[in-house]
Amino acid sequence: MRIHLFIACYNDTLFPRTGMAVVNLLERLGHEVVFPTSQTCCGQMHYNTGYHAEALPIVRKLLHEFLDAETIVVPSASCVAMMRDHYELMAHNANDLHMMGDVKSFLPRVFEFSELITDKLGLTDVGAYFPHRVTYHPSCHSLRLLNVGDRPVRLLQGVEGLQYTPMEGSDQCCGFGGTFAVKNAEVSSAMLADKIGCVKKSNAEFVAALDNSCLMQIDGGLHRELGSRDRIRPVHLAEILNSTRKNPLTAESLAWEGATA
Repeated sequence: MRIHLFIACYNDTLFPRTGMAVVNLLERLGHEVVFPTSQTCCGQMHYNTGYHAEALPIVRKLLHEFLDAETIVVPSASCVAMMRDHYELMAHNANDLHMMGDVKSFLPRVFEFSELITDKLGLTDVGAYFPHRVTYHPSCHSLRLLNVGDRPVRLLQGVEGLQYTPMEGSDQCCGFGGTFAVKNAEVSSAMLADKIGCVKKSNAEFVAALDNSCLMQIDGGLHRELGSRDRIRPVHLAEILNSTRKNPLTAESLAWEGATA
């Protein structure tokens, strides 16, 4: 299969290893991966902050870049939620019939990473090896908007050596929410404190998610509370699935790119 990768702007800037893991995994599974180098952003940050007009040219650019793509994978649930929940509305509000046609053609070809592996490729075992205790944080976008359900958990349970440890209060928000964490810092911090408590109770070595934005928030809280040594490490699901016996992902090699201030 020929699969186009939309990496998400924050992954491209802050967490490039996630994109590399997606490419390596899909190529190991026998697929061709195409990465349009001129891609930028899905427009979510602008749109959610109220800059709807400014988000329009960004969305039109994305639609144009992936016009001929047969299958598109996005390792960011929040970006896929933006596409599915708002692109048609944006085209309607702009009274842009051409854009509406592009959106309707685009959306059926877009898959969040765990959706692609389980639904499109029909896999739960990708030959991964990760002998560690792992808990899972379902981001709000993946849980409530995309309804990915247990897809990520099934993929984790299919990893050789991995011990999956459910998280108490897993459906609780981590408090990030993009600019929400800036505009409502005290509320965000209180929500994060509750989530950190749930992560610690899991007694896991790693906390996985579909969104590095949530992992960045969680890791910041863990770093401030526990310091840089021996704390639970954040890791995107794609990085775990890319780990094999031949090329394992280890705690030592997981020099996570996220902000920990």
